Amino acid sequence: MGLSALALEDNPVFPTYPNRMATADVTAGLVLPQAAVALLGTGGAAATLLLIFMAVTSAMSAELIAVSSIWTYDIYQTYINPDASGRRLIYMSHTSCVVYAIIMASFSTGLYYAGISMGYLYLMMGVIISGAVLPASFTLLWDRQSWAAATFSPPLALLCSLIAWLVTASKEGGSLSVTNTGANNPMLAGNVVALLAPCIFIPILSFAPGLRKPKYDWLSMKLIRKGDDSDMAAAAHLDLELVPGQSTQSDHEEQMEQHQLQRAAKIARYMTLFLTLALLVLWPFPMYGSGYIFSKKFFTGWVSVGILWLFCSSLCVGVYPLWEGRHTSSRTIKAIFLDVTGRRKPVMHGRATIAETADVEDKNDEKKGVDTPPEIPVTGKM
Repeated sequence: MGLSALALEDNPVFPTYPNRMATADVTAGLVLPQAAVALLGTGGAAATLLLIFMAVTSAMSAELIAVSSIWTYDIYQTYINPDASGRRLIYMSHTSCVVYAIIMASFSTGLYYAGISMGYLYLMMGVIISGAVLPASFTLLWDRQSWAAATFSPPLALLCSLIAWLVTASKEGGSLSVTNTGANNPMLAGNVVALLAPCIFIPILSFAPGLRKPKYDWLSMKLIRKGDDSDMAAAAHLDLELVPGQSTQSDHEEQMEQHQLQRAAKIARYMTLFLTLALLVLWPFPMYGSGYIFSKKFFTGWVSVGILWLFCSSLCVGVYPLWEGRHTSSRTIKAIFLDVTGRRKPVMHGRATIAETADVEDKNDEKKGVDTPPEIPVTGKM
């Protein structure tokens, strides 16, 4: 859409024609809607509105789930109330969602009135969080990283990135303003320092005397305790043994699952290495170093590859999951239809009651010609 906006700015169909888009509009994220209106008219505006609404709501939903999960299970249950009941954990999860939503809405409103644009936030995000990339990766991939390295490397990298960012902005702009701190070079300095600073801190904190630990065996991850929802299940009259995903796995099933996970991990590692080298090193570096100016044919090929990449991504992200989950979706839709139309009688408490079981047995006995004994009143569940 950015290339479309550049190509259509001098066309009468572009909303700002004959003027180019203002810098403030670009940083405010209006390139997408402007290009969509130029290409599709009012339909483009409606499609953009729908797209942005879905993106914002889905992203915010993911953030709420992540924050509530971290607060409820990694902080509250682990350090504050280890014996918390399922009802209490659900309450804390809901409360954290409400509190986090209010805080983020207030914070984003303040940034808007302070003149902080979306472009500024995009670049600033790398300065703040890139310091956690390597420690988080090594937590899962390197058995020599110590707890001190995983804990203290991100904040130390953040401190270094802020210094590099602000010092560069002060040296180049003469003062610390929104314009100077949002320039390309200060942001580049902050992002690079944030990403690479853990390369210094992690070895020091992992191999320093007193902090060096034996190789991690990865076994303790399997001992992570899940939340106890038994009280919630009892209140809802549910039998956890009948809930999908609650049954215990056999040794053979666990071995098969581990084999599949190892295979998927190997594929992911090779694909990550290949795509990183191809997209960040082998492709852009030679072109940047040679100062190559695109010819018409080369630019056509570039755009064609980009469009092909988008279609492949759409198939992988939007179509393949639907195909992979077609059986589950079919069962769910069928069950919803039967419930809505009243054609399926609900099962009490996840199990058939004695009365229902007796009715079935009587019908079977009648078909076989067997006399049934007198009915004895029975209460309770099977």
